[in-house]
Amino acid sequence: MTGFISILLFVIIFSTIVIAHEFGHFILAKANGIRVLEFSVGMGPTICGFQKGETKYSLKLLPFGGACMFDGEDGLNMEKGEQPDAGSFLAANVWARISSVVAGPLFNFILAFLFSLIVVGYCGSDLPVLNEVTEGGAAEAAGLQSGDIIKEIDGENIHLYREISLISMVNQGESMEIVYERNGQEYETTLNPIYDEAAGRYYMGIYGAGEYKKHSGFGLIKYSAYEVQYWMRATFKSLGMMLQGNVSKDDVSGPVGIAQIVGETYEETKDYGVSSVVLSMMNIAILLSVNLGVLNLLPLPALDGGRLVFLFVEVIRGKPVPPEKEGMVHFIGLVVFMILMVLVMYNDIMRLFGR
Repeated sequence: MTGFISILLFVIIFSTIVIAHEFGHFILAKANGIRVLEFSVGMGPTICGFQKGETKYSLKLLPFGGACMFDGEDGLNMEKGEQPDAGSFLAANVWARISSVVAGPLFNFILAFLFSLIVVGYCGSDLPVLNEVTEGGAAEAAGLQSGDIIKEIDGENIHLYREISLISMVNQGESMEIVYERNGQEYETTLNPIYDEAAGRYYMGIYGAGEYKKHSGFGLIKYSAYEVQYWMRATFKSLGMMLQGNVSKDDVSGPVGIAQIVGETYEETKDYGVSSVVLSMMNIAILLSVNLGVLNLLPLPALDGGRLVFLFVEVIRGKPVPPEKEGMVHFIGLVVFMILMVLVMYNDIMRLFGR
């Protein structure tokens, strides 16, 4: 029964995120007069669906994605020199197409913000107040004390304690320029992280979970935005670590790995009541929704960011890239991503069974 609930929670979370993303594409396309041929949730064979107007709405077998298919968006079926039909994606003006593409990731950020309003409103936020400073550690050497409020690290504004933890986690020994507040006065210091051979990483010499505070009114809106910003920063820093080779394949999770995390989180929170389970699932949804939004904006073929590259090239050139050439680039990118997805899923399954 527990396994079934975990799978159900995963499907609900993932489907909600996908629906938000595809609905963003859908609503802006409709507003710009672009025909949407199909709005689908999931991948693979269609389980069920219905036709309403020009759009088919369908549910697919595998809950690992979705699609909002614009009429003529890939250009692969067009003959050279052929003009697109009115209402097709390619017939719309370039800014209408840009807004329709951007809307998917944008709606992921909006969904994350709405969930953050609930989570932050219920739980509050972890303020960047130092709880404890390790004796003989880097923070103590830099003059930091318990109760200090961290305002900036290397010019990056700090609003949540987790942002400090994130920066500490990805630090590779570089010194940090820190602005902190003590008794209402701001000070600056340089902190040099100390390497811990046993842990294999650098530490700032602080520990604890910060100071939690409940918010209301504008404060709730502001700290909900900070929550989304935190997950954006975490996603970008994780991508940076991947590019630097500091992340192994076992640190990357696909749908199977995410489902496992959902199940483990459910097991850890179910004894604390329904509200704890719901809030924990919302936290996962915030993370995944921001991740999906950021990753889709990367300038890679087949992703929204890849389509935006071609659209902005069109803005600069004053004419579009031949649709058949763009379509082929995205098709190749899609094949590559499908292969990567299979490899990640295989690794998740091997890890699940304790390879």
